[in-house]
Amino acid sequence: PRHKCGNQKSCPQNYFAFKIISGAANVVGPSICFEDLVLMSSVKNNIGRGLNIALVNGTTGQLLKTDTFDMYSG
Repeated sequence: PRHKCGNQKSCPQNYFAFKIISGAANVVGPSICFEDLVLMSSVKNNIGRGLNIALVNGTTGQLLKTDTFDMYSG
C-alpha cells in the first residue's frame, strides 16, 4: 500500500505524515512534504540556498507560511 509522502509506514491516528529531503548542492533541491502535499520543492520553484522553512499549524495542519533563509550570504 502507498503511504502519505512516500513514507514506509502509515502514521498513527491523530498524527501528521511528513517527509523532509535535504538537497545536494545545485544538483538536487530540497523538498518538504506534509500530509501528502508537497509544500516546497524545485518543481514549485519556492526553495532557495540555505534553510528552507515551512510553518504549519500543529493542530489543523494548515500551511501558514514558507520561506528561505540564505545562511551563506549572511
